[in-house]
Amino acid sequence: MITIIAAIAKNNALGKNNDLIWHLPADLKRFKKVTTGHYILMGRNTFESIGKPLPNRTTIIITRNKDYFKDGCLIANSLEEAIEMAKEEEQIFIIGGAQIYKETIAKDLADQLDITLVHKDFDADVYFPEINTQVWKEVAREDFKADEKNKLDYSFVSYQKI
Repeated sequence: MITIIAAIAKNNALGKNNDLIWHLPADLKRFKKVTTGHYILMGRNTFESIGKPLPNRTTIIITRNKDYFKDGCLIANSLEEAIEMAKEEEQIFIIGGAQIYKETIAKDLADQLDITLVHKDFDADVYFPEINTQVWKEVAREDFKADEKNKLDYSFVSYQKI
């Protein structure tokens, strides 16, 4: 099972200047809970914005740079190579960035989408691809109002491939 996991704004904004645009502790907590114990695949820029391998997960960094190395991580030179490296895993998470999301969707490699939808538009320089409702069916949604810890309204939305 390959799951794309992402936090996106109403206008599909993902980030700006290789960083997140908002801070939602509930999303970070959920991301940790869902991905712990699994393989997480990401592009080099996403890894460098995080800065280190995330604990209790196997990190695969996708980069075209054949000489790239990060201690504690596996390196793949293509999305397909990264998926092949994790093929024994029951659940694989694609965690970004925009280019990796776009490629995964364009090549029809994901089985589900696990989206945190932030109910606001943001100025960004990277965006999540449009979710095609002819391909993806919403199967679960939890809505949350802003509170003292999470300053924005948001929803956890799950999609399955039709």
